[in-house]
Order: sequence, then structure tokens, then C-alpha cells
Amino acid sequence: MKYVPLHVHSEYSLLDGLSQTKHIAKRLEEIEVDACAITDHGTVSGAIDFHKTISKGFKPILGCEFYISNREATVKDPDNAKLSHQVVLAKNLEGWKNLLSMVSISNKVDHFYHKPRVGVDYFMELASKANGSLVSFSGHLGSRLATAVVDNPNWQSDGIREAERLQKAFGKGNFYIEIQLIDSLINKEAKEVAEKLREISKLTKIPCVATPDAHYCRREDAHDQRVLLCTSLRKSIGQVQSELKQGKSKFLGTFFNSNNYHIPSYDDMREFHTEEELQHTVDIANSCTNYDILGPPNPPVFDCPDEMSPNDYLRELCRVGWSNKMDHITKGSLFSEYGDRVNREIKIFTETNLSSYFLIVRDIIQYAESRGYLTGPGRGSAAGCMVSYLMDITKIDPMRYDLIFERFYNAGRNAGGRVSMPDIDIDVPKQSRNDIIDYIKKKYGEDNVAQIVTFQTLKGRASLKRVMAARGNIGFSEQNAITSHILDEAKISDELQDMKDELGTSSVITWALENREDKLKEWCYVDDDGNLQGKFAKIFEQAIRLEDTKIIQSKHAAGVVVSPQPIYDVCPMVIDKEGKGQLAGFEGPSCEDAGLLKLDVLGIKMLDKIMEMPGIIKDTYKVPV
Repeated sequence: MKYVPLHVHSEYSLLDGLSQTKHIAKRLEEIEVDACAITDHGTVSGAIDFHKTISKGFKPILGCEFYISNREATVKDPDNAKLSHQVVLAKNLEGWKNLLSMVSISNKVDHFYHKPRVGVDYFMELASKANGSLVSFSGHLGSRLATAVVDNPNWQSDGIREAERLQKAFGKGNFYIEIQLIDSLINKEAKEVAEKLREISKLTKIPCVATPDAHYCRREDAHDQRVLLCTSLRKSIGQVQSELKQGKSKFLGTFFNSNNYHIPSYDDMREFHTEEELQHTVDIANSCTNYDILGPPNPPVFDCPDEMSPNDYLRELCRVGWSNKMDHITKGSLFSEYGDRVNREIKIFTETNLSSYFLIVRDIIQYAESRGYLTGPGRGSAAGCMVSYLMDITKIDPMRYDLIFERFYNAGRNAGGRVSMPDIDIDVPKQSRNDIIDYIKKKYGEDNVAQIVTFQTLKGRASLKRVMAARGNIGFSEQNAITSHILDEAKISDELQDMKDELGTSSVITWALENREDKLKEWCYVDDDGNLQGKFAKIFEQAIRLEDTKIIQSKHAAGVVVSPQPIYDVCPMVIDKEGKGQLAGFEGPSCEDAGLLKLDVLGIKMLDKIMEMPGIIKDTYKVPV
């Protein structure tokens, strides 16, 4: 191996990075490298996705490009709003935990100001406390080191001072001067900075390392990334280009005048960098060990009465439930069927150490009902579990309605030491949801409970509209006419799943072109060879490529994670932009991959309305209820 890309952004650098991790993996295979670092802006929310995808054939290196303020991050004024960048990589599991801590700190409510950030002095302190578990580099435009030398007559002394400060913080051998030249033929400032930094490297003996600044996989992907940038700016490509011609918004020229922000090959990099600079990318990759950030389910151990174990308490509650609910079942074949079903379920849950999960869910529902809140009787596959019915988690006898247990939990999915978690929707009144979450936090600890993040992705209709808006030459009426024939994903979910099973991928737009051909043929259609044709074929092609790209971070409507330890030990905490706290920074499946227990506590407005009915009846008809 001659080179490793160490500065790569994924789609988790929202509306800036384009690449999904599966596309990064494919690109690494094309350029024949066997390791790669992910360094998204201010976040590591894509780390689980990246780790699971990349580790199948490559070494994943987990990192983050932090935002650093010149003064304490708690100072929130325009003078302290200008931020510099600093890339940090985790060398090992200890480094990963330090990275999680640093990201969580940058996302604290009193630190966040437009971006998640850390004050420079505090950042250096955190780096020093990492005990050599982190490796860092600085030098690309906008970074701490580049900022010290750009347009500065004292660039040499200031650059040396900043480089040595960073080296002291991370430790000798764990800090490199970053040389980023992939776009230097277009961006002359990058070349000027690199020349100064190479001089500083000679004077300080701090080694240089070559990096790209990859925001998409291949050069041709630049056109798609510009659509994301236009979405963020709420401008068309034409408007941006006009501003650039007028000398405005010069920072946008980076991406709109160049297609060099891809994941380059060794030959691409060799054109600009010395062999020593390229070799140091391999040295850094080799210093990063293989470590696993995934973990088995790790719910809190439920505190049972009378010093019973969770397994024994689960059995006891099932016995009590049987006594209270099964008196209509007498000896005979039906008795045996019920008994066999219950015993089989208990055996599965106790052998997989899932008893605490059911006890935690039951406790939450009991709390809700003790407060007079109406809870759901059981929705979806959860109603197929006899244990849940006997424990009063659900209110439906699954045997009576021939509900299949394996739709709820199939122990056959457990393999390779990993246990899949059950999924019980806890439906509560919407107005009471926050009270119930507060109860969970008080019981298990503020740091051990959090709601979770989710990311809105571009779907068929939205993807088409974003592309058309970026093109800027299609009227709103025509945009609406086109997208009116693109159905919502939920309405064709079964058909999309069939498409994914057959082709490995699915597309709402492709489905519409195949199934609503007569409605869309004025703008685009599929020819006999499977190619898109028509006056808007290029627009449809681009919109299909952009489908499923993440664009907006928000709070999940139902997801809550519970842990026996602080969540930030295994998962980054990110700012809750809708409130005043923080969210678990992995999406639901990734939270579970990290070992966190995910619960779905969903606020249902209908339950609020049903609870209001007795009062309405009493007031309207003057009758006791």
C-alpha cells in the first residue's frame, strides 16, 4: 500500500458531503487502497455505518474534523463565531472513546453556536489528556495551521508556534503538518500555503502528510454535490455562478469551479506530493489499530424485588399473569398449547438475557398507567408475544387471534455472538410523553437516557424538486406537474422492497418511470435498453443518484435509548436543535449496534383525545362518567 485517503467526508457532513459509505467502499476498491479515514464536519454520527461497511474489506479509521473557536466556546458573539478546523483520528478504542467525548463536549448547549465547537485552549487540554490515543493533522485551508500562515507577514514564527503547540498537545509522533494540493492548479492559495507549511516542517522537524479533501467519490460526482450545496444556500447553480463572477461568495468557488474534491487515487496524489508525504499516510494508517466499536445488547439490569434475578422475576410475573388471565383455560389440548407457547417464549428470552428488556418496558407502562395515562393495547408484531400479554405490556391474547410469535421475535436471527432486540412500541398520550421520558431518566440516570437523532433523506419527489431548483430553469408549475406523478414512498413500500430484493437497491423515481410511464413520458421515459430518454432525462438521472442522501438532522419521533452507563461512552451526543438538551447521535439501528437498548416511546394524539372524552361527555350531557 502506497497511500491512504485520510481526509474524507461522507453524507453525514450534511449538505456538504455527498458520499454514502457503500459508495466510499466501492471507490476504495477502484483505487486499490485498503484503508480510509472518515472525517465528517463536527460529527461522528456516521461511524457505525462506516465501520460496518468498510471493515468488510478495508480498515476503517474513525475521525472528525472539529470546529475550533479562538476563545471559550461559551462566548457566543459574532467576534467568536469565526471557526477554524482541526482533523483528529482515533488510533485505538481508547482514542475512539476520547473522540466521542470531544464530539459530545462540542455539542453541549452552552458550546453550540451555529456549529458544534470547542474553544482552542480546552481543545488542546482534551488532546493532551488523550494519552497518545489520537493522531491529528492540520494544514488545509481553513485549518488551525493554515489560518496561522495565510496573509500573515509573520507567517513563519506564527506557523511554527501553532505547529509546536499542536504537537505538544497530541504528543510527538501524533501530529503531522497537512499538505493538501489536489486542487492547487485551480486554487492558488492552497499551493502558497503548502509551500509555507513545508518550510515550517523543515524548521520544526514535524513530518508532512498528504491529504485530499474528499466530499464525493469521483470527479463526475461534483455535479451532484453542487445540488446539495444549492439546497443549503437556497440558490440555483446559475445564481451561485453569477455571484462568483461578481467576486462575491468566493468560498463557494472551491466546489463550483473545481471537480477535484473526490477520493483521489495514488497516481492522482503522486502528481502533487512527495513519496515521503504519501508514505506518512500509510504510517498513520498503520498506527491505527483494528478495533470494534460494535457491542452486544447491554440494557440496564432491572432492579427486581426480593433480590430476584431478572429471569426469575420474569417467570414470576408470567405465573401471576397466568393466574389472573388464564382461568378460562382448563386442562386439555388448549391448556397444553398455551403452556408450551409460554414456556418456549420464556426459554428464548431468558437464554438470550432479554428479561430486563421486558421488565423495563413493563415498568414504563405501569408508571404511565399509574398516572392515569391511557396506553396502547399492543401494536404491530409485539401483540404476538404471550409473555408481553401475561406481563400486562400488551392487552391482546395472541393465541386467541392466531398471532405468530416469530413475527415479533425470531431467535434464528441471533448469530455471531450478537442478539437482536425485540421491538415493542410503547404508545402513550402525546401530551404525557415528556413526563414518561423524565421518569425513565430519573430511574436510570440523566446521562444514561436520551432521545435519539434521525436524518431526513431525499426521497423521490423531494430529490427531483431539489435538482430542478438547482438547475433554476424550470418553473414551479412544471415542477409540481412532474412531481405530482411521483408517489410517496409509504404508498409503494412493498413494491420498493421487491425492487431492492431483486436489484439490491430501490428508487421511487425509477418505480414511477416504470409504472406511470404514460404520466411522465412528456419529460422522461425508459427506452428498450433501460436508458432514460426525454428532455429531462439528465435531471431524472441526477435525482435518482441523489435519492436516500441524508440532508437534515432532527429528533426521532419515538426513539429513546437506555444504558447502564453514560451514553457518551459508546455513542456521541449531539445538540437537540428543537430543545435545550442533547440527543444520542447515532440513528436507531446504529444505537443498537453500539449496544444501547432502544425503546420506542411514541406520543399518540388519539390517546389524548380518547382521554378527553369522559370530560366532554360529562360537560355536554351533565351525566356522571
